[in-house]
Amino acid sequence: MKRPWKAREKRLLQTSLTLDFLLFNFFLLLLVAIVYIIITLDVVDFRISDQVVDPDLNVEAHVYVTELENEWLSGSSDEANNTEIQRLKDSGGWIEVLDADRRVIRYIGDKQDTFTQYSEAELYEGLENRNEQPYYYSISPLSTDGTAEYVLLKIPRELVSVRINDNQLITNLKHPLSFYIMIGIGLVLLLIFVYSYWVARRIKKPLSILSLGLTQMIQGNYSTRMSISAEREFVQIGETFNYMADVIENTSAEKRYAEESKQRLIVDLSHDLKTPITSIQGYAQALVEGRGEDKDRQQRYLGYIYNKSVQVARMIQNMLELLKVDSPDFRMHIQQREIGEFVREIMADTYGEIEQNHFGLHVLVPDEEIYARYDPELLSRVIQNLITNALSYNPRGTELRMELIPMDNHVVIEVADTGVGIPQELWATIFDPFVRGDEARTGTGGTGLGLAIARRNTEKMGGRLTLSRRGRETTVFTIQIPK
Repeated sequence: MKRPWKAREKRLLQTSLTLDFLLFNFFLLLLVAIVYIIITLDVVDFRISDQVVDPDLNVEAHVYVTELENEWLSGSSDEANNTEIQRLKDSGGWIEVLDADRRVIRYIGDKQDTFTQYSEAELYEGLENRNEQPYYYSISPLSTDGTAEYVLLKIPRELVSVRINDNQLITNLKHPLSFYIMIGIGLVLLLIFVYSYWVARRIKKPLSILSLGLTQMIQGNYSTRMSISAEREFVQIGETFNYMADVIENTSAEKRYAEESKQRLIVDLSHDLKTPITSIQGYAQALVEGRGEDKDRQQRYLGYIYNKSVQVARMIQNMLELLKVDSPDFRMHIQQREIGEFVREIMADTYGEIEQNHFGLHVLVPDEEIYARYDPELLSRVIQNLITNALSYNPRGTELRMELIPMDNHVVIEVADTGVGIPQELWATIFDPFVRGDEARTGTGGTGLGLAIARRNTEKMGGRLTLSRRGRETTVFTIQIPK
């Protein structure tokens, strides 16, 4: 079973702080109760003041002790002249004189009970003056001829009421009131410190984990992940941090991959440019040195120089086009246009080149108008790159199919051929501008960037470019353009 404090991630921080505050109040009340109990146990005497129903009747035993002592000193035994004692008798009360062993050796008035001797417990119980007692007790020592005697006053309980006197209670404490106040303040401060430490620790611990994770991310450790067992807000922050770390790590990996790919691209382009430039230099040097005596040889050399220069220009143009599409300043002109006639015009422009390579051509475009959202320049470049790719890498007699297929939400353009096809192992990287296998290089003078440019242009328009194979058609490029 999971402990409640182990499931904090299921609670909101506000809920946890509220529970902590309620716990703090509980301990505060408990503290107040403890201080109250301490004060209660520290009271010397809880018996406080007496209030007499008859205001003329005195309930203090020491008053009668004074009268008795005066009586014995004067040698008179006329109790009738003693007004206090007479009032006591009239009220139904009496006085008992006790010796050191708490025996009744004498009493004054009409004794209403049968006590002749008191135990210590009985005497203390009577002096508590509880409401259920039949008589009110008051006791005072009596000064005699050296023997220990006491005067015990008894009055009917209905004539006397007892109430608590707060001032008397304070005077009966063992310690001064400031002592208890200081104890209470000290305990409250201790409770506040413990509560503050507990709350601060609850918040500081997940924040420390977050701070450590951010520090490691700043230092470049993008594989940092954090696991936080705290309230729901901290858990969400941790999950967001982990998501951002994943994005940053993937982005950094892609950036490193792109940098490495660009380095490979530079090497590949350097190799591809070096070959035609070297040929141009060689033929040009031969012409400069006069080794092309006859006119036919000179024309042949000039033809080589021209073809190689065209190849170099094509490489540079493709590279510039690829960089231009990726540039943030590149502006597109995408809007909804009729696409059927547009495809027909492209095929008409390339028909001469297709016929020159002895390719069979099949153009399938519906007669009705079909609309799609595209940039004419980008889409034209995509289709031309795919046709050029087919013409460059396939033999004569290859069948080339161009078909426009309207769908519900998009338009499909298929450029397919029955040529040699593309090896299956190159399908995953065939559109990658920065990764080219040696198998992709041929002696046709291709740059390896045409398909990368085609896919990039298609994606810029919100479409897709995919490669597949279908029956006799070994290569089927599918362009999807949104309507």
